[in-house]
Amino acid sequence: MFAIQYLLLLVAAAGADVPPRPAESIEIPSLIRLDEQVEVSAREAGIIAEMNVREGQSIKSGDPIARVDDTEAKSAEERAKFELEIANLKAANTVNVRFAQTTVEVARAELNRSKESNEKYKKSISETEMDRLRLIVENGQLEVERAQEELKVAAVTSRLKESEYRAAQLRVERHAVVAPLHGVVVQIKRHVGEWVEPGDTVARVLRLDRLRAEGFIKLPTRSERLLGSPVRLIIDQIPSKDQQFTGRVVFVDPEIDPVNAQVRIWAEVDNKDLQLQPGMRARMILDLSAAKP
Repeated sequence: MFAIQYLLLLVAAAGADVPPRPAESIEIPSLIRLDEQVEVSAREAGIIAEMNVREGQSIKSGDPIARVDDTEAKSAEERAKFELEIANLKAANTVNVRFAQTTVEVARAELNRSKESNEKYKKSISETEMDRLRLIVENGQLEVERAQEELKVAAVTSRLKESEYRAAQLRVERHAVVAPLHGVVVQIKRHVGEWVEPGDTVARVLRLDRLRAEGFIKLPTRSERLLGSPVRLIIDQIPSKDQQFTGRVVFVDPEIDPVNAQVRIWAEVDNKDLQLQPGMRARMILDLSAAKP
């Protein structure tokens, strides 16, 4: 009896549903694409005076690509600088205020002496003279106020000229065409001596130190779980010892393809040694075990 019961237990266990072990990773065919590219444009109209790069050259953000002739802009900058210096001198010049204050003090002292004299010696100073002295004091006080107001206006003018000088400096800077990102110049569209308008493309720059691996996946669960998941890229076109690269999923398309129920995803991949090239095909190994719960 015991043997029969044991046998029945084994049969039941064999027929029970055992949940499959979840896949730890999945391989996705993917394509290496550009993550960033930009057509660098002129910001001011004029003739290109300098071209500082060549096609195929690596550049960093802020590096000069070209310069539009800025002779007139530099002349305006220099003039604005001189006007600022003059305005600063006027704003710092308190001579008129101090002179007006001294004049008032002298006039007030003379008026006080005349009052004292009249107190001691009646009618020693005529009323007409006293009125004249009072008028001199009042005029002096008005001169002090006028000089103080002129000093305030000079201070405001100084700030205005400083703003104009900064604008002139910015105008000179805008004649420089600079790289907005780290990358490689792949095309030069304007050359020295050619006229450009604001918005005209001077050069095309690609960012190659960071690329994008793009593929499609049928999601077993909610797509936001995959964001930030680590991936490994295997490039068959690169020698085996250097063919693996790492990255992270940064985008999962919210739209599901109604035909195959797949969504597009891509991962950012560092390419500091520039071994990867846009257009390469890769196998993207997605680590599902590291996906967010």
